[in-house]
Amino acid sequence: MRILVIGKGGREHALAWKLALSNRADKVFVAPGNGGTEGGPGGKLASVKIDQDNFEGLIRFAKNEKVGLVVIGPEEPLAKGITDAFEKEGLRVFGPSSAASQLEASKVFCKELMRQASVPTADFKVCDHPQIAKTYIDSRDYDLVVKADGLAAGKGVIVCKGREEAHRAVERIMIREEFGATAGRHVVIEKRLSGREVSILALVSGRCILPLEPGQDHKALLDKDQGPNTGGMGVYTPAAWLTPDLAHQIDEEVFVPTVHALRKRGAPYKGCLFAGLMITPQGPRVLEFNCRFGDPETQPVLMRLKTDLLDLMEGVVDGRLEQFEGKIEWDSRHAVCVVAAAAGYPTNPRKGDVINGLDDVANMRDVQVFHAGTRRDGSRILTDGGRVLGVTALGDTLAGARELAYSAMRKIQFRGIQYRNDIGLRDR
Repeated sequence: MRILVIGKGGREHALAWKLALSNRADKVFVAPGNGGTEGGPGGKLASVKIDQDNFEGLIRFAKNEKVGLVVIGPEEPLAKGITDAFEKEGLRVFGPSSAASQLEASKVFCKELMRQASVPTADFKVCDHPQIAKTYIDSRDYDLVVKADGLAAGKGVIVCKGREEAHRAVERIMIREEFGATAGRHVVIEKRLSGREVSILALVSGRCILPLEPGQDHKALLDKDQGPNTGGMGVYTPAAWLTPDLAHQIDEEVFVPTVHALRKRGAPYKGCLFAGLMITPQGPRVLEFNCRFGDPETQPVLMRLKTDLLDLMEGVVDGRLEQFEGKIEWDSRHAVCVVAAAAGYPTNPRKGDVINGLDDVANMRDVQVFHAGTRRDGSRILTDGGRVLGVTALGDTLAGARELAYSAMRKIQFRGIQYRNDIGLRDR
């Protein structure tokens, strides 16, 4: 089978890499791809220089190349209706419809759906004017989180300490429009929760929901969760502290009612549903939903997945996912992913710096470097985005996986490289 993965980040590189490992995959195209989406397992990977928003060009390519499965990576094309456009042309697509993708595309839609479906989440208020937002902030006696309504590449969530920080967050989103005019028309202001964060990806098709192994994300830029919020600076899996009973509670209280509520609204879900959760003393609370594989959660999760990803995705697309209930196999080892980011990330990342050391890491056992913000320039690989690489390693223990990931990271150099040094320390 010939497969087309749409996107250019670390998530898409990881998806393409895993799909290429399938015996049934003949070729895996990645559009537009990055500096790492060439060659790969069995030489099956190939970049296609078609922008992810060029629906017409992508559809034409998929038809000409007789692509049997299209996998949508990023959130923006999903929100704009890429799945609907491909399915209208008779192509098989892994990814939710535009209607279902509003769960991620609009924080307001998401919070209101959770309220109606009794999905546990933080208390919140939706505001459409900065003064209304500031008045609400002044009426609260606890710390808050201010969220831009629309898509903001994972950076439109501002965790605030005190009212002044919350006021500044409103100004950034609604007045200065730092995350875009559309994203800043409304804000969601919610109570800041405390506890342990966990990320859970689930495959969903109709009524069938199959959660994958949970991961512990690290959103803040700097060690000890300091600095600004990012798209994610590292992940480890499994999250050993997440008990089977708690995982079952999350399934029953979060995934089941959410998927049911979407179906009732005429937007049945098909694809990967990502729940970002805070495990509070009162139980699990949803921080956010994403309507696609997470980044960088996908990288370590797929490193541990033993079941053929192509089989699972076709089960989703063809409505027979229930065949895999209780049958997904996992590598028993731990996986740690450490993100290397460009200088200036997340506000103003540098681009165009030469990356050295990748060949040395390529020879390391149980290590994969997933490219995110990179591009090829002849024989050189250059930085081309904020999060540049996801160095991912397997180990018999969490400490062993962590040690191997950082050993690999230390072999990689580019100007201004920055990464956290504490990924995987929380469970020690």
